[in-house]
Amino acid sequence: MDQAASIVKEHHDAIINAIKQVVQRDWRILIVDDVSKKIIDNSVKEDDILDVNIANIQQIEEPRDENSGMDAIYILSPRPHIVECLVLDLAKGRYRNSAVLWTGILGRELKARLAAAPQKIDSRPLLIDFFPRESHLVSFKDPYSFPILYNPSCEAVAMPHLDALAQKIAAVCITLGEYPKIRFFAPGNNEYRASALCGRLASLVQDELDAYKQFKGDFPPQTTRPQGYLLIADRSMDLMAPLVHEFTYQAMAHDLLPIKEGDKVTFHMTVNEGTPEAEEKDMELSDKDKVWVENRHRHMKDTIEKLMSDFQNFIKQNPNFTNQTQDTTSLNAIRDMLAGLPQFQEMKEAYSLHLTMAQDSMNIFQRRKLPDVASVEQTLATGLDEDYKKPKNILEQMVRLLDDEAITWVERLRLIIIYVLYRDGVITEDIDRLLSHAALQPNEKVKITNLQRLGARPTRKLKEERKPHPPLFPRTQVKNPGDEDNFLSRFEPAVKHMLEDLFNNVLDPATFPFTRPPADGGAADTAMATGQSLRSAAPRWASANRRQVENRQRVIVFMAGGATYSEARICYEEAEKRNRDIYLVSSHMLTPQLYLRQLEDLSMDRRTLGLPMDRPQPKVPEHFYAKPKPPPQPMQRPAAPPAAGSVHPPTQAMGAMTINSGAAHPHAGVSGARPPAPPAGKPEKPVKEKKKRNLFGLKKSS
Repeated sequence: MDQAASIVKEHHDAIINAIKQVVQRDWRILIVDDVSKKIIDNSVKEDDILDVNIANIQQIEEPRDENSGMDAIYILSPRPHIVECLVLDLAKGRYRNSAVLWTGILGRELKARLAAAPQKIDSRPLLIDFFPRESHLVSFKDPYSFPILYNPSCEAVAMPHLDALAQKIAAVCITLGEYPKIRFFAPGNNEYRASALCGRLASLVQDELDAYKQFKGDFPPQTTRPQGYLLIADRSMDLMAPLVHEFTYQAMAHDLLPIKEGDKVTFHMTVNEGTPEAEEKDMELSDKDKVWVENRHRHMKDTIEKLMSDFQNFIKQNPNFTNQTQDTTSLNAIRDMLAGLPQFQEMKEAYSLHLTMAQDSMNIFQRRKLPDVASVEQTLATGLDEDYKKPKNILEQMVRLLDDEAITWVERLRLIIIYVLYRDGVITEDIDRLLSHAALQPNEKVKITNLQRLGARPTRKLKEERKPHPPLFPRTQVKNPGDEDNFLSRFEPAVKHMLEDLFNNVLDPATFPFTRPPADGGAADTAMATGQSLRSAAPRWASANRRQVENRQRVIVFMAGGATYSEARICYEEAEKRNRDIYLVSSHMLTPQLYLRQLEDLSMDRRTLGLPMDRPQPKVPEHFYAKPKPPPQPMQRPAAPPAAGSVHPPTQAMGAMTINSGAAHPHAGVSGARPPAPPAGKPEKPVKEKKKRNLFGLKKSS
């Protein structure tokens, strides 16, 4: 897919353009807070900010000098203590004139507090409160969203959280310039508490976008792009996707390797291993890494082949820098060769990173017998074996894996959960037996039973007859000749089927209703399915085969409760296939390990979860209330010399002195002072030269 379309760039441009609009030709100081700084740093380099007439960047929580001769622009997060810091700045007149851009919606109480400030300030919404992770992937970096939405003990904070989510989703739409049609997941099973989650959230997002359109009359901006879609789903739509092993590069690496997700996504490794220049380094995984972007959605087998092929091509193009006799057919050999190429540092680090990650992933793949695990997983997740037939003896196959010591406890637990979902629930005693057979702790059971919070039916009574839920996206699966190499990747996340049905105009309106009926009566959906455009009367043959980047329709998929990297891959692939821009947005990115931990959270008491709203809230730093330092005292002038004629000779003091007086001379001990004159009438004695003695005080012989 053409990478020219990027939410990272849109986010960057929204910030820079807002600063330009305020600053214009003047020079200003930019003041941020700890949260807004992270949002800005996610997409904008500091040099880009300094290039638009920003003289300095400061943080509002830190001590700052007053600068009443300088104008300021604030970009702040709408939190009580930050608003209070701003009010105190205004009360002190810290800057000459000020404007503030808010990353999110300023609430009514905070707006009233700001209005009461002694100095008025130009206050505007910027609405950038989200973190673009990739060109078409957005995270809110809020893993606590999962327990808030699905844990019954968090019900008191669920509605405020939905309001916050709606504002962030609307901010993504506004940044993209989209006023989309909104459809949401309405599960047929309404027996669980969160079944109405998507409908409520969709309604709130619609309200936010409608309010913004009233506030800003020129929204959305004029464009030839077809109106976009916002699809709101939640984790209950697909409980399998976070559990099933995926063997594409990005998903597999996040599943198996210790990748850290903080302000940046990094992998810790040794650079230049085996050389004197070896060093430990956190390598960033982002869109700036072209090798990562090109390979992250490939199957691991294809990724390794591509990495090796690219390196072999490099050797052919640069024969002077390499040893032509070295082996280039194994990952380890290529890594050793890379260590000896100091001339290509950037290329070397990129390929060393991905060769290391690929090799480490494959080592784990073999050591943990993941091919065997995945084979059973795929059968359970799809309900069909490798020949696309109803499986036989699947329980026996799974139990053999539970007995295998090479299979880690995480893989065993994932297998059991997938089996329970496949069976649409088992009796409680069977769960106990499976956990015991797998040598898992009994307390792991809660991770299975808590699936009921997400709409699953993990347990059933003995001899209970249960009508199975109809499939969400009915599909007739048949074996294709090309499936031989991908039999471990037969499972497809529900997001894929949802997007396919949307583009084919067969997405069930009962399961995915609109927040409001489309004004065109669905004609645009029909046109989308047939590839036509309602905005142009030109025949289809008159247009290019592919829609230009700036005219491609946009589809925003929001997954409440966390999204998986397999779902991110699906969005990229469908976008390429359908010539659309599809953006996946979620509260946070899920790995299988995180998903298992969060399932356990669903039965915990809210007081033990450590939710952000239950922690002590940040306060205004003490230095805001400190008394200002007194201004420096002016230097005292030296005393004026006495006037002429007022000086009297010290006759009294001189008369009191005697020849033998032991009083120290006023100049005694002062370097360079002249010695006193000898008494009158006595000649000055010649100074005898001291006899030189050696080190031990003995006379030197002449």
